[in-house]
Amino acid sequence: MEYLAKALGERIRAQRKVCHISQDALALACSIDRSYMGRIERGEVSITVEKLYRIADQLACDPGYLLPTQSELQRP
Repeated sequence: MEYLAKALGERIRAQRKVCHISQDALALACSIDRSYMGRIERGEVSITVEKLYRIADQLACDPGYLLPTQSELQRP
């Protein structure tokens, strides 16, 4: 499900920008390496539920909000 990681990363990046938080600041607040946060946003890695909750907490949203819908997972 490579499309899942990519869509999730895009949603995290979009919400981070809405919150006016830099990628470095988000990584630090979540105790995640900043290069790993970049890989998350680019959809290069799959993350654990624990990391999803940490990221959502820092972005002031529900973790479910960051999860892509089924239609977003369809191949382009």
